Amino acid sequence: MNAAVCLQIARQLAAGEVGEHRGRPRQADLCRAVSTAYYAMFHTLARCGADLLVGASRASRSQAAWRQVYRALEHGRANSQCNNRSLMLQFPPEIQNFGEIFVVLQRQRHLADYMPNTGFKRSDVLRLVDSAAIAIERFEQPEVGNLHRRAFAVYVLFQLRRD
Repeated sequence: MNAAVCLQIARQLAAGEVGEHRGRPRQADLCRAVSTAYYAMFHTLARCGADLLVGASRASRSQAAWRQVYRALEHGRANSQCNNRSLMLQFPPEIQNFGEIFVVLQRQRHLADYMPNTGFKRSDVLRLVDSAAIAIERFEQPEVGNLHRRAFAVYVLFQLRRD
């Protein structure tokens, strides 16, 4: 899943650029945009873990192992770990921000997907989509480093066992 494409679709939905109601998005479009922005972040994190733990190059990795790591990311566990402020402080600000936006977007996605009477404003949804795009862009900056991203991926994928 390509995060940039997801974000583009989310923007188009929120801006009212698709469907027969062009110019004025329906609540269903706004809900779908929120959900799609969240999934851009989720799939960014899933791909990060798979690429950094198994290998980014198709030629140098086991496809089955890569898929297993990619699919191992759980929504609830990732949210819980990103909400653990004391542990998140161990990561660079870009990863901390990614975690904060991930939590916000997951909460909004739950409202969008499971609460039928929830209403969203276009401006709020566009702000959420922009927040996701910025968080992903900063998360993927070379300065953050694969060392920190790999540690974060391990942190959200695996349960910490105390000695």
